[in-house]
Amino acid sequence: MQMRESKVLRKLRAGETASCFKVNIADAVSTEIAAMSGFDCVWVDQEHLAQNWSVYSAHVWASKTHDTDLMVRIPRGSYSDYVKPLELDATGILVPHVMSVADAQKIIEITRFYPTGRRAMDGGSADGAYTNMDFQEYLKQANRQRFVVFQIEDIEAMDELEEIAKLDGFDMLFFGPGDFSQSIGAPGDWNNPLLLDARKKVAEVAKKHGKFAATTGGIGMLDEFISMGYQFINVGADVVGLSAYCNSLISTFNQSKPAKGSDLEAYK
Repeated sequence: MQMRESKVLRKLRAGETASCFKVNIADAVSTEIAAMSGFDCVWVDQEHLAQNWSVYSAHVWASKTHDTDLMVRIPRGSYSDYVKPLELDATGILVPHVMSVADAQKIIEITRFYPTGRRAMDGGSADGAYTNMDFQEYLKQANRQRFVVFQIEDIEAMDELEEIAKLDGFDMLFFGPGDFSQSIGAPGDWNNPLLLDARKKVAEVAKKHGKFAATTGGIGMLDEFISMGYQFINVGADVVGLSAYCNSLISTFNQSKPAKGSDLEAYK
């Protein structure tokens, strides 16, 4: 028995670009719709959202049904917070606010099996096919087919970016513009020169050291991101799309002309 191959890693290793869609809504219907639409990956969040493990398990099932990867942004807590999404058979984890080489080394140690790290071993969960996988194969495939992403979203991390990127045991550097803009004292200023320079540098450093560059932004930025060297790109979110749809509907509804008195007579 084999672990499900990561669609994202397959595309990135082939030099292709992988698409991602962020889901905030707890119900896994959003994930299934995104997966049915053809996204390579769905991103769910534990850093900012208060949802239980059963919710994330449902998202894993919804994505796997349509051969779509699921990435979970974890909270910065105990080592169990890092490995539980992987044991549910999420395809990857996104670690927020990676600040230094020492921080990155610790993450690798607890998320990769020997010989790369010392992740706690079980094999009886979904990612190990509930003990139906050969144990040694399970360890090898988990290191090969599950991705670990470091989110670079603080100005402090830029000082050690080169050294972070040199480390073995992780797959992507993910530039996060939101918190980065705050870290430079310019929250929401997406055209700030420091932010633009950092976005460019993350892509360059990732490629230089054999890692993949990842980021998030509007679909209108896609070609620019690709030209900069980004290969994993999140281009939307369920709450953004639903909000835009609802706002459009109610705007049109409210602009409709009220019925005249004579028209109302027909409904009496």
